[in-house]
Amino acid sequence: MILVTGAAGFIGSHVVAALNESGRFDVVGSDLLRDGPKWRNLRKRVLADLVPPDELHAWLHGRRLEAVIHLGANSSTLATDGEDVMRRNFRHSLMLLDWCTAQGVPLVYASSAATYGDGAQGFDDGDTLAHLQALRPLNLYGWSKHLFDQAVAARREAGQALPPSCWGLKFFNVYGANEHHKGVMRSVVHKVFETLRAGDEVQLFRSHRPDYADGEQLRDFVFVEDVAAAILALLGRPGHGLLNIGAGAARTWLDLVRAVGAAMGVDPAIRFVDMPEALRPTYQYRTEAALGRLRAAGVNAPMTPLEEGVARTVAILAGADPHR
Repeated sequence: MILVTGAAGFIGSHVVAALNESGRFDVVGSDLLRDGPKWRNLRKRVLADLVPPDELHAWLHGRRLEAVIHLGANSSTLATDGEDVMRRNFRHSLMLLDWCTAQGVPLVYASSAATYGDGAQGFDDGDTLAHLQALRPLNLYGWSKHLFDQAVAARREAGQALPPSCWGLKFFNVYGANEHHKGVMRSVVHKVFETLRAGDEVQLFRSHRPDYADGEQLRDFVFVEDVAAAILALLGRPGHGLLNIGAGAARTWLDLVRAVGAAMGVDPAIRFVDMPEALRPTYQYRTEAALGRLRAAGVNAPMTPLEEGVARTVAILAGADPHR
């Protein structure tokens, strides 16, 4: 069996889909469904079990697993409850790391590009403790992921045991279907789609730097199905380290909005608004994932071009069932 935590979430549900589509139905999910629409992300999928996170430690006792894909977390960059974030993102991850180490089970886990902070140190997915200690995440979510990355690095550099393979993945701006449950944390593709469907104008932040025109701020937008494919490609692959997962090419916010408009057959009306003063000092004007280490790890599939990925996402969102 393969365990996928965060199985009903955005990326997790695509990983479950990819496993099912590869013929794997011995997939155990772990997630908090609560009373929202998240369960709909798994409505088309087959699971051998679905375990609440607070029962997972007991459930793992005596189990034999092929691999653990750990994606479950409080992923809100607006989260402020430090105890909750540490319990869910750091200590739960340590529990799974310890279990995988003791049982000799490969582990793939979600880190985040949020660990890079404002990008002042660049976006090099180096995994030495000295490299990681120079990073300064800007929010509680990013720090919780960064703390776990450092814990893994400290164990490795101290010569302590780790799982037979242990890959931490730094996701950049992931977009795609199955985001309805995320509210304000949905990707901009999803938000722009809903804005244009309602016939409204899209608002983008005005640039406050002379070297970037309005809407020309850059992001690395990566299609969620590429993310899921990379995760499956790394399952059990020997090695340890942190790997960026992005498209490897920065595109502008205007490119993104126009791609959604083209997929919907509309010419989007765009209005630029001032960025809040508090955001300006730390706003990232460019992110771009360096993919050299990902390629060196053996993940060589090309990433989906933005226009194609957006068109595929819009086709799902506009359908009778807006879930993959």
